[in-house]
Amino acid sequence: MDQLRDVFGFEVTRVPVDGCGRVAPDGLAKAIRTDTVLVSVMTANNEVGTVQSMVRIGRVCREHGVPFHTDAVQAAGRLPLEIDDIHVDLLALSAHKFYGPKGIGVLYVRRGTSFVPPITGGDHERGRRPGTVNVAGAVGLATALRLAEEERVAEVARLRRLRDRLIEGVLEYVPDSRLTGHPRHRLPHHASFAFRGVEGESVVIRLDLEGIAAGSGAACARGESEPSFVLTAMGLPADWSVGSLRLTLGHGNDESDVDRVIQALPGVVERLRASE
Repeated sequence: MDQLRDVFGFEVTRVPVDGCGRVAPDGLAKAIRTDTVLVSVMTANNEVGTVQSMVRIGRVCREHGVPFHTDAVQAAGRLPLEIDDIHVDLLALSAHKFYGPKGIGVLYVRRGTSFVPPITGGDHERGRRPGTVNVAGAVGLATALRLAEEERVAEVARLRRLRDRLIEGVLEYVPDSRLTGHPRHRLPHHASFAFRGVEGESVVIRLDLEGIAAGSGAACARGESEPSFVLTAMGLPADWSVGSLRLTLGHGNDESDVDRVIQALPGVVERLRASE
C-alpha cells in the first residue's frame, strides 16, 4: 500500500482497529469512497493472532463493488479458507507457513479481476510473472497444502488445547502480563502477550538462552526499543507495547513444551524487571 502511495501517487486510507485488533465492517464501509480501487485486510494478524470478520468484510466489499484482497499467509492450515464465502478477489499464501518449501507462494486471482504483473520481462505463468516456473516448489506447496487441509480439524483442536494451556499459565504466573489480540477470534496455535516494564526483544533473547524460540513485535532502532505499531494501533500505552511476546505452536510441540515455557518465562521477566 505504501509503495502505491509513494511511487504511484495513490491515496491510502487506514481503517482503525479496536482494542483486540479487529476491523469493524461498518467502519470499513464508511471508509470506502467512490474512487476506492482496492480493500486489503489481513485474514489473521501475525503479531497478535487476531482473526478478522472476513465474511462480513467481504460482503461489504462486494456490496460496494470494490475488489477485496487478503493476506491469508497466517491462516492456511489453521482456518477454513472458503473463497466464495469471504467474497475475496485476491488471496495470498506462503508455503513455509504450512510446512511446504520456502521461497514459493500462491496468489489466487478471481477470474475477471484486473491484474497488472508486479514484475515485467516475460510471459511465464500466463503473463502474470516472468521467470522460469519453479515446478518442484509448486508441487511441494500443493502437496503440503493438501496435507494441511486433510489434518486441519484434528490438528487445530490439539493446538487450541495447548494454546489455551499456555495462555492460562503465562497470565497466572507472570505479574503485570496481558493477552494481546482477541481472546476468542484468534489463530488456534498463536499466543501473544504484553508485559509491562520490560522490552520484548530482551525477553526473546533470554528465552533463546533457555532453548525456547519466540518472537517479538517490537523493533529496535539505534539501540532504542520502539513500541509495536500493532499494539499501539490497538491502544496499548508505550510501557506495555514495548514488551510484546509472540509464541506459536506447531506439529513438533506438546504439553512438555508448554510447561517449559510456563516454568521459564516468569523468571526471565522478573530478572529483566529487576535489572532496570
